[in-house]
Amino acid sequence: MTTTRDPFGLAARVAVVTGGYGVLGAGMAHELARAGARVAILGRRLDAAEKMVAEIRGAGGDAMPLAADVLEREQLVAARELVIKRWGALDILVNAAGGNVPRARTDGAPVFEMPVDAFDEVVRLNLHGTVLPTLVFAEAMAERGKGCVVNISSMAAARALSGVLGYSVAKAAIDNFTRWMAVDLARRYGDQLRVNAVAPGFFVAAQNRGVLINPDGSFTERARTIIARTPMARFGEPQELSGVVRFLCSDAASFITGTVIPVDGGFSADGGV
Repeated sequence: MTTTRDPFGLAARVAVVTGGYGVLGAGMAHELARAGARVAILGRRLDAAEKMVAEIRGAGGDAMPLAADVLEREQLVAARELVIKRWGALDILVNAAGGNVPRARTDGAPVFEMPVDAFDEVVRLNLHGTVLPTLVFAEAMAERGKGCVVNISSMAAARALSGVLGYSVAKAAIDNFTRWMAVDLARRYGDQLRVNAVAPGFFVAAQNRGVLINPDGSFTERARTIIARTPMARFGEPQELSGVVRFLCSDAASFITGTVIPVDGGFSADGGV
């Protein structure tokens, strides 16, 4: 009997997920583990990373915690070496670390009053926090001529969403960074090195819950506006993002690089008419 390898499977692959204990990052980490990958959960909070590792192992997967700040290159290099020492290689990087900075929001005040240091902070967290891990972990992939990077963009990269100037600027830069790295790595290191991104629409996570959900559990005015502009008329669920990430990391996406895939319930397709 002839068997066919599952092109969506990730057996024997080694993945690093930055911010892998956040709501969306955790969903991605679990999905990669379910597909057979060994998953390293990277973040500043070792206790949170260890808790996520325990959950993955409890579900039958293989995982390890990595304590590192995505803005500290030396810590990232040390984390990379730990992964390679334990599992022998690096195949996948998912840059899930990021989020908005409350002081950088301009919902309740003119943009001219936004603290410049808050703008810098949110740009560093989202842009530098994706660029630095990519430069560190993808270097190991380039040495082998094989690997996959998935970045997290946003609807804020392509649409002017009120209140989030710094976050929007950073995510727009991630779109460009994704395309740039995809082209450079493929040309320099071959067709088995790929870089893509997913652009989530609206998902309720820790960093935006207070903006979308009232203390009594009802939707805020902003949330109601979002739902009204989303053709599917609801927020996304973490697993609806994780499936796309798994696809991009698999051989089923072997000829896909330099793309930014919306996962938004139709938000970006809606002309508002």
